[in-house]
Amino acid sequence: MERRGCGMGSVEHVQGEGCHSRWPQSMGSVCPALIPWCPLLRPIQMFIVALSFAFFSKALSGTYMKSSITQIERRFDLSSSLIGIVDAGFEIGNLLFLAAVSHFGAQLHRPRLIAAGCALMAVGSALTALPHFFMGQYKYDTLIKSSSNDSVSITPCLESGKQLRHLENHMRPGTEQDAGSQMWVYVFLGNALRGIGETPVTPLGISYIDDFAKAENSAFYIACLQTITLLGPMFGFLLGSMCARLYVDIGFVNVDSVTITPKDTRWVGAWWLGFFVSSAIMLLAAVPFWFLPRSLPKQVPARKNSSSTGSPLQGVRFCLALDSLLASCMQNDSVLHAFALGFFPSLKKLVCTPTYFLLLCGSVLKFNSFIGLLTFKAKYMEQQFGQSASRANFLIGVTNLPAVAVGIFLGGVLMKRYKLSVVSGAQLSLATSFAAYLLVITQFGIKCENLQVAGITVFYNGTLRVSSDSHTLFSPCNDGCSCSGSEWDPVCSENSITYTSPCLAGCISSSGFGKNTVFHNCSCVQVSPPLSGSLSVSIGQCPRSETCSSSFTTYMTVSVLSSFINSLGATPGYMVIIRCIAPELKSLALGIQTLAMRALGGIPAPVYFGALIDLTCLKWGTKKCGGRGACRMYDSDMYR
Repeated sequence: MERRGCGMGSVEHVQGEGCHSRWPQSMGSVCPALIPWCPLLRPIQMFIVALSFAFFSKALSGTYMKSSITQIERRFDLSSSLIGIVDAGFEIGNLLFLAAVSHFGAQLHRPRLIAAGCALMAVGSALTALPHFFMGQYKYDTLIKSSSNDSVSITPCLESGKQLRHLENHMRPGTEQDAGSQMWVYVFLGNALRGIGETPVTPLGISYIDDFAKAENSAFYIACLQTITLLGPMFGFLLGSMCARLYVDIGFVNVDSVTITPKDTRWVGAWWLGFFVSSAIMLLAAVPFWFLPRSLPKQVPARKNSSSTGSPLQGVRFCLALDSLLASCMQNDSVLHAFALGFFPSLKKLVCTPTYFLLLCGSVLKFNSFIGLLTFKAKYMEQQFGQSASRANFLIGVTNLPAVAVGIFLGGVLMKRYKLSVVSGAQLSLATSFAAYLLVITQFGIKCENLQVAGITVFYNGTLRVSSDSHTLFSPCNDGCSCSGSEWDPVCSENSITYTSPCLAGCISSSGFGKNTVFHNCSCVQVSPPLSGSLSVSIGQCPRSETCSSSFTTYMTVSVLSSFINSLGATPGYMVIIRCIAPELKSLALGIQTLAMRALGGIPAPVYFGALIDLTCLKWGTKKCGGRGACRMYDSDMYR
């Protein structure tokens, strides 16, 4: 026998066996053959590496969904409230299976269950993207023939008159719906499937570490998991930024023929591409778990006090304990009776504890705010400040999320460095939450004025107004054009007024082609005496003013500072909940907190936030079948 160093630590083995002896015999040489540096790691360390990548992958996949909300909404012509339901599908699927997986998973092969969960998430992501290939090419409202390479003049008034008569003849009630109008259901199902697949990853992964890792190493392993997990959202938003910059039908159409830009409210990026990328990453994350053993030799005797106050894993373990208890109570009546005898008195004791109850309510409210903000923040930046979806996602990924990560880390450092008590931790959490709230309030004053859109935010003579009534789009200057009020094909005049279509601008001729098309002799442009400009308009909305750019810089600064300060109190606030509850009630307390946050925050928040956003819409798009589509323009003041 020879004692030889190998990687981290040392082991005894027979001469010639090498470092493979520290791997269970059931694994053979599969893992070392797959990964060159595998022999340098103990099995538990290899599990940590695999689980870290799985945590990173699921965080990336989840935040990519958030970053693609606007693109999916426009592609499927959905309202914000309906896209909120689609987004909530993840939490719905997760909660439906969380109890069963938490209870029965510990009795099975946990690494392989995690592998199956990762594979299921990969399938869910792929299913989310599949409707793109069955809906045909994306068609947006425009009079311009994108494939044209000549300068044949377009007459918007006559063209729109023909289109209007065509719509009246062929799109009456009862006509056949657009083939892709219900395809969003598959996006919902894919998101729910991803939520189901996520259920075994956290509870079984954490319990595996708790069972086979040394107590002194547990805190370090969990810190590694949390750190790497925080990278997932950042890369998810960066992936969303990259895909939003690409046109939805890239590879199927000539991109040069597309007449809209990423800042146009009709623009749809390659939302489907990122789901295939995240699916591939999740599938890759599943591979190592298939080769990990069901159990490992315990490094230390069973820890009877593993759930004591000082355990670094206790918070994570306790979050799912209630679900396991609920699942086990269904097995027989005696267990159910015993469960009821112990559960309801404990629940009553928790609810009647003022500190815990107030912290629970605060956690639910903050989680509602966080989910609603994360879901629609990029959309807010697009509509309020005229940013493209690509730029909005990029800025969230490189500014807000790193600020949150640093805040959480420093909050833990403050707790350790100054050994804060329960009262001090609560005071720090309250102070940071209040400061962040004040910063959020200041964001109400950071704004850009509504775009000047004739018939919606200004009269045709330039006088300010706000109306969502389609009848106000018509004016004596375009009476002879037989225009449709449902069109959204914006054009910009030199006096910075946007018209919803060349027809409603009263244009009767054009020059150029594609993105360079200019419409001339626009009768409505000349009826703006307070403003100066020619009788021509160019395609696209008018750009925001320079003051809007400076307002956006201020907004981002305040937003990042608010994110940092709010996250600074996250760790102290969490520790207060752990420390203010009796040890025998901590499992139940944190389990209820997790369920309450998901059921009362993760599911309803995207829906009612979306419904509130819908109330601010000034101009709705129109589906091919004549129904209401996605919103094209919002009232900036009401939205804020």
